[in-house]
Amino acid sequence: MSIVETDLPGVFLIEPELVADRRGFFARLYDEKELLGLGIDARVAQYSIAFNDSTATIRGLHYQQAPNGETKVVRCTAGVLFDVVVDLRPASPTRRRWVGFELSASNRKTLIIPPGCAHGYLTLIPATEVAYLISVPYVKTAQRGVRWDDPVLAISWPRPPLVIGERDAALPFLQL
Repeated sequence: MSIVETDLPGVFLIEPELVADRRGFFARLYDEKELLGLGIDARVAQYSIAFNDSTATIRGLHYQQAPNGETKVVRCTAGVLFDVVVDLRPASPTRRRWVGFELSASNRKTLIIPPGCAHGYLTLIPATEVAYLISVPYVKTAQRGVRWDDPVLAISWPRPPLVIGERDAALPFLQL
């Protein structure tokens, strides 16, 4: 696997290196020792999935407030999505900047999101599923979020969302 740091410090994209033969292929997508060597909290306290029936479904932008910040390892296991990470870390030189990547079942890329960053995605085709490895247990009182269309962030989503959950529609804009 190839681990590539993105424009946001601590946000990494894992690109699988396929070892193929007549049966198909094998690829590593997660290696605790390598991730720890990069300073990534590689523990796994939760394994979750989200399934989305419709194209243009948006989820996020979600994060857990400190001290319950979580590292997320995210992979699209069915379908295609546009995945976004927003840096909300107070002391970060890239605070309020975002990066976006197309993740799909066919490209098999994995995104690593550190604590202090918000995460969300927009499905690009129907029947899209996302798998999450999460470093710490979920704490409901620590859940936070920012609106997907926050003008301060000015995220360039590939299309407008058509399906938005009630909780996500009610998320606040960033406070300046």
